[in-house]
Amino acid sequence: MATFNLTPSNPSTFSLSGILGLEAVHIWISIPVSMSYIISLLGNAMLLFIVGKEQTLHKPMYLLICMLALTDIATCTLVVPKALCIFWFNFKNITVAWCLTQMFFLHTVSFTQSAILVTMAFDRYVAICNPLRYTTILTNARVATLGLVGLIRSALFILPLPLILSRLPFCANRIIHQTHCEHMAVAKISCGDITVSRMYSLVIAFVVSGIDLMLIAISYGLIIRAILKMSSKKSHQKALNTCTAHICVMLTTYSPGLFTSLTHRFGQGIEPHVHIILSNLYLLIPPMLNPIIYGVKTKELRDKVVKYTSRMCFSDH
Repeated sequence: MATFNLTPSNPSTFSLSGILGLEAVHIWISIPVSMSYIISLLGNAMLLFIVGKEQTLHKPMYLLICMLALTDIATCTLVVPKALCIFWFNFKNITVAWCLTQMFFLHTVSFTQSAILVTMAFDRYVAICNPLRYTTILTNARVATLGLVGLIRSALFILPLPLILSRLPFCANRIIHQTHCEHMAVAKISCGDITVSRMYSLVIAFVVSGIDLMLIAISYGLIIRAILKMSSKKSHQKALNTCTAHICVMLTTYSPGLFTSLTHRFGQGIEPHVHIILSNLYLLIPPMLNPIIYGVKTKELRDKVVKYTSRMCFSDH
């Protein structure tokens, strides 16, 4: 019978593979990755700057947009620098401690985003269904509290994942087939029983995302009912416009995330590099698109963006 070496040569490090099978084009892959990172940082930093600078934007809706921008910056910053180190310099090693830390923060931020999207749906519900009481129901302090509760909830749910993994044995093959420490990618290289880890991650993914999506669906069900009761077409249009940006952001956040999660767990026939590319796209595309969506779809914000960009252009001349 074959025996497994449970004592690897360097038990304090893992190795990230990068994109398996596409190592020869890592340099070319790094170009869109670094560009998307720059666009994400600039777009989200601009949102934070404009909302912070403009007193008229100090409202619950824009505070939520700022929270989302912070999670977007955190997501791509947790992933891209290490990925670029692999693509540019072939620096693949990562300490076990940093790997588990990266995993914890990455999944915590992802769940926090989901909580923010639920709060945004509630914000839109109050704005459309109870506009006269909007300022009393949703204050900046209350929105900040909801954001903090969402962050704490996420951290508490995710904390067991790295703790469970830290107690598992890892054999001589410590290569993680990924550009970052994603939970299932790390769990799969353990030579211990990962049933508890796999089941816990699956349950929290479906429970947390399920509850969040259910709350969003209830909010939008009530919004649609309120819109159908409106008499004028203009009111219909105005109400729908206030929800468009939020719906677009939800689609860019939940759709690829759900698809990636399902293919990672059940898509055994899919090539490894497809898994890796999909999970990276899921982490890179939403942070890049979200500020563009809000910048284009939210008139008040769009006007301020135009004002500041035109001021910067004219100051250069």
